[in-house]
Amino acid sequence: MQMGIDLAPLQRREILALLAAFGAAPVWAAKPRRATLLGAWQIKDEQHIGLLSVGDTQWSVQRSLMVPRRAHGLWAEAGGSVLAVARRPGDWLLRWQPRTGTTQWHWIDGDRRFNGHVIASSDGTTLWTTETDLDTAQGRLGMRDAASLEKTGEWSTHGMDPHQLLALPQPVGDLPAGTLMVANGGIPTLPETGRSKRELGRMDSSLVALHPGSGALLGQWRLRDPHLSIRHLAWDTTSRTLGVALQAEHPDKAAQAAAPVCAVWNGDSLRAAQDQPVLAGYGGDICALPGGGGGGFAVSCPRADRLALFSAQGVWQGAIAHAEACALAADRTHWWLASSRGGAGLLHGSRSDAASAHTRALHHKQAHALQMDNHWMLLSG
Repeated sequence: MQMGIDLAPLQRREILALLAAFGAAPVWAAKPRRATLLGAWQIKDEQHIGLLSVGDTQWSVQRSLMVPRRAHGLWAEAGGSVLAVARRPGDWLLRWQPRTGTTQWHWIDGDRRFNGHVIASSDGTTLWTTETDLDTAQGRLGMRDAASLEKTGEWSTHGMDPHQLLALPQPVGDLPAGTLMVANGGIPTLPETGRSKRELGRMDSSLVALHPGSGALLGQWRLRDPHLSIRHLAWDTTSRTLGVALQAEHPDKAAQAAAPVCAVWNGDSLRAAQDQPVLAGYGGDICALPGGGGGGFAVSCPRADRLALFSAQGVWQGAIAHAEACALAADRTHWWLASSRGGAGLLHGSRSDAASAHTRALHHKQAHALQMDNHWMLLSG
């Protein structure tokens, strides 16, 4: 029990009703489904990235690589290699080829720090990394040559503490496909304070749209509550809506605990979630809900032990209990949910059959427990 939340699991019929509301009637697959996920985790005092094989009842580590400090954002490249970037304030960017074990490292310059996320352009020639200028605390979007990982230029993110970014896969209003959406967390940082949060009264969190060719500012949106930090992003193809995971930084603990963990952006406005109960004010990861219907989003809430569900309009739909829910990944019919304690939850969904629905704890074949980070990424399934 945390923050006065009832953590009792949903009953089977309640899960069915929740997912049916999104047009995704869930069902266990007739045959065991196996997926490969790219993740980051900790084992005792060691930090790793690697590939996880996840089945219907078990999961295991396929390949892994030890990294010097905690990894955060992950990206899969077309040729089979993967990118990982250090958690903020980070100093390394890595390309790893799991098949061969080949690595390529890049260490950032002294007056910049990585902010935990990297993506590649559609043609694979350019990487974009969110960064902070340590002298001014202002956000930067680094442009990097994909082959060498070296920086070729940088743009302002028009805010502080930029975190996750994505390229719009579809046009939204006047914004063309390919527009770069950047989450400015808005928390001031200084080199001597590292991850410590200072001067939260200066918070200025925003969502910005940047031109992918010039970096020109195409739009900027803020929430009414200045203490909501915009952190993670997910695109819902069904509703053509961007989901945003929020992390509250209110000085009042009760206000922080009751703060929304999700917001939605439709190209015109950015709105915080409606009718949400207390969820400790912390959204860890976000993904679009599988299936059809009107779309929607799932937000992991590790401090409330819940997976929270929202419509594409940001309206609260309910939650599924899961201890320390963190990393999320989804495709058109399924999602995979990790626990930072080392367990994994798996929910299979199908639009064709409403016979049954379950969340299931998967057993890890290895004896040691993996403490998962906030994110993992589906490679195949």
